[in-house]
Amino acid sequence: MPKTLGFVGLGNMGGNMAARFMDAGYTVYGESRTKAHAQHLIDAGLQWRDTPREIAESSDVVFTSLPDDDSLKDASESLLAGLSAGKVWVDVSTVSPSVSRELAVKARERGAAMLDAPVSGSVPQVQSGTLTIMVGGAEDAYREVESLLRVLGTPTRVGDNGHGLALKLAVNISLAVQMLAFSEGLLLAERDGVDRKLAADVITSSQLGSPMLKLREPLVLDLPEEAWFSVGLMQKDIRLAEALAEDLGVPAPTAAVADEWLSRAGVLGYENRDIAALYRALAES
Repeated sequence: MPKTLGFVGLGNMGGNMAARFMDAGYTVYGESRTKAHAQHLIDAGLQWRDTPREIAESSDVVFTSLPDDDSLKDASESLLAGLSAGKVWVDVSTVSPSVSRELAVKARERGAAMLDAPVSGSVPQVQSGTLTIMVGGAEDAYREVESLLRVLGTPTRVGDNGHGLALKLAVNISLAVQMLAFSEGLLLAERDGVDRKLAADVITSSQLGSPMLKLREPLVLDLPEEAWFSVGLMQKDIRLAEALAEDLGVPAPTAAVADEWLSRAGVLGYENRDIAALYRALAES
């Protein structure tokens, strides 16, 4: 079983994943854009390294948790230089399947393996180890890290490189559309005079009440400053899904509507707030 783990990217998701592994007794190396941002992890035992290459050289398994295609490609130049035969690179970012597949080829050229392992869930699910993890890549590499991924949640290998990301984008279409539809229905009831909290409670306790809506109901009613999953990141994912749908010739009408309202939320100043802000975007339009 791998003994040393490395993290490139220590934001909300990557930082909490690193902390969970440290709590489980693993040696964890880490790197992010700003060392000060990771100081609380360093104080808790994370071993800092200055570059992705040093992370890859120090670790049996390297995790990347980065916000978009460009960030992952930038980090990969350094990371790939530190990869060697037998190491596994697990990318938990949500990026385009095509970019992930290109990087998987480069990892294989160095004798290593890359898995795309995007997750469904936010910070609370990381902290409780209840993420849903969709993995694409070689089965032998998956078996090597499966026990690690179970520290974070429930992993399932869904196919070859890129397939984990395709499924994650499919999930996020539903996530955005559910959030928009819940907000729309809630606002409709409220404007007709139904108490907003009462309406939200009834909707989420009905058959429509998915685990995501139940968790986010308090955020809709009282939007926090800190996002579990921001409007900007959701819109990035929706646009990745739209691009994939176009490539595959798949109609994506609800993704298009969600994209429109995520744009509206951004214009209203909610880009860095949780996707629960879709309710405010509707209410203020």
